Amino acid sequence: MPIMVIELKWNRTAETALGQIRAKHYRNVLKDRDEQILLVGISYDRDDPVKKHRCVIEK
Repeated sequence: MPIMVIELKWNRTAETALGQIRAKHYRNVLKDRDEQILLVGISYDRDDPVKKHRCVIEK
């Protein structure tokens, strides 16, 4: 099973969320693990009544 590092953003892009994961080096604490690490950025539009989201996943 892969490890997932997830960042959620409100009124920003999913790419911004991935950028934060990279900038803060969140995956470094998992570097000694043998499992695959997935970086997941999810964004929501605050004013959207349906709350559609956008998701970007990076290996």
